[in-house]
Formats: sequence, C-alpha cells, structure tokens
Amino acid sequence: MARMNDDHFPFPILIGDIGGTNARFSILTDAIGEPKEFPIVQTAAFATIDAAIQGAVLDKTAIQPKSAILAVAGPINGDEIPLTNCPWIVRPRDLIAGLGFEDVMVINDFEAQALAVATLSEENQIQIGRGAVRPGHSKVVLGPGTGLGVAGLVHALEAWIPVPGEGGHVDLGPRTDRDLEIFPHIERIEGRVSAEQILCGRGLVNLYRAICKADGVAQTLTDPADISHHGLAGSDRQAEEAVSLFAVYLGRVAGDMAVVFMAKGGVYLGGGIPQKILPALQKPGFREAFEDKAPHEELMATIPTFVVTHRLAALAGLSAFARMPGSFGVATDGRRWRK
Repeated sequence: MARMNDDHFPFPILIGDIGGTNARFSILTDAIGEPKEFPIVQTAAFATIDAAIQGAVLDKTAIQPKSAILAVAGPINGDEIPLTNCPWIVRPRDLIAGLGFEDVMVINDFEAQALAVATLSEENQIQIGRGAVRPGHSKVVLGPGTGLGVAGLVHALEAWIPVPGEGGHVDLGPRTDRDLEIFPHIERIEGRVSAEQILCGRGLVNLYRAICKADGVAQTLTDPADISHHGLAGSDRQAEEAVSLFAVYLGRVAGDMAVVFMAKGGVYLGGGIPQKILPALQKPGFREAFEDKAPHEELMATIPTFVVTHRLAALAGLSAFARMPGSFGVATDGRRWRK
C-alpha cells in the first residue's frame, strides 16, 4: 500500500502549479500566513523548470524556500518527470542539488485541483443548475485548458484522498444526428476520438474546424480565444455552435465522471476555459447533457455542478495540503525526495 504523507514539510515552502502553458508559484512562509504570490510565468519563456524557479521566484525575493511542493501536468514515474504538453522535465534531485531545497514533492496537477475543491469557499464557485452538495461524499474535478485534466476526491479515514488519473482520454463519441455530421471531421489519434480531442483549447479549434467542414464553409478562425469570443457574441455561426457543443460535450463527460465516482459531493469545472465560456455553460445544454444518464436521471439531478472561479485554485489546494498534510491522504511513495 502506498504510504501517505504523515509528516510536515519544513517552511518556507515553494508551491508550484506547472501546466502546459503557464506556471504559477507562491511561497508559504509559515502555516498560518497568506502565501506570497509571484507573477504567472509562461513555460515557453524558460528552458527548464529550474531556470523558471530561479528567475521568476528566487531572484525576486530574499526568502529561501526549504521545501517545494509542485503539481505538474504529466504522470509521475521515477526521478525524471516529463510534462505532457510542455518540454520541461522535472528532476527533483537537481532541484535539491542546484536550488537549495531540502524536501521536494511532486504530484499530478489535477490532484492539486482536487485538493482545492476540498476546501473551496462559496465565493470561489458558481453553481450551474440544480442539486446540493452531500457533505463527506466523493467529488470530481474536470479542467479543460491546455489539455483535459480529471481527478476524483474521496473522503475516508477522516481525510480527503485525491484520485488522479488520465480521465481526459476516455472515448467521446457522437449521439445526435448533428454529431454524426461533425464527428467524421474530428481529428483522431490512432483511430479514436478522446474527450481531450475536443474538450481543451486546441480541441475547441478541432471542433470549430469540423463544424466548418460539415457545413462546407471556409475556416476563418484559428485561435481558441477568437472562437470563444465570436461564439459567445453570436458573430460567427460555426463558432457559436462550437462553443455550444463544447458545453454539451463537457456536460456528457462530466456526467460520466460523476457516475464513475458517485460524486454526490459535487462536480467542479476548473481549468482555464469554463470561466471564459460561463454564459454557454449556464444555458440548458450543459446541465441537460450532464443529467442525461439513463437509467440514472433522478440521481444525476441531485448532483450539483460548479464552475471554479478561484484564479489560483491549484495553488490554494497545494497550500492547504502544505499547511495540514495529515488532513489529506496524499501518497508519497516515489513522489517525495529529500536531501
């Protein structure tokens, strides 16, 4: 059985959320104070994570962190941890040797999102549709952004236990007649369409392109932000449908994950996209697709869905864990390195 973290990290603690596009850092100086935040860093601006930590954090403060807790977008297996959508490779032993850390822990980025929803306040979330949180019951977080992250959160032995995985790569297939017109034009990976092929930034472009091909019109937009802007404004018909279907397909996958985890504690949408397309998610399509899980429609109607509005949710989750590691069942085997 994987050993859970039962001892504390020496302060100050560097907290890092490393995504495919952006890296976010803060420092906790003690267990009760507010974190010291640093400007968001584009991963493309630095050759390595070591250089980013040095240039964006350590060179900007006199505080020398003794520990680092990093959430990364990629699987953690061994002393070299490549990121899925970024050329950085995290080498914890190099961080200890080169940057002066005594203790380094690396977890999955959506584990951090899951940790965040365990302690999320009401002002940092917007509910979509009906349902009510059942205290102590499982939760799910999905995050369409550079990719599609998915994690569960279960409560057992008086602790919240995050369950990371690669749920963004489940199959996503057509259901309606319109889907059957569009899906033949969706780019496939080795013959199949995964949820991440549609439910992320590049996925929105894939979906818009497929709609244009199905309609026999030229693709005029190539940037996810432009597609969402014109889609929400109603100034491009194909973009409008792309954003609408994005919400529907996200509802389907969110409902699937709710069924898998029996997530009566709620389903939370993090990542960079949901806040930007909130008006589309608030239309009936998302929630209808979420609840449409025959024969369990009545159950699904009771499960609430939320958009996470905390601008640094993953950092907040990591900070909660750093302050009170015993309150979370986070496995350390193969993921914690010490000097």
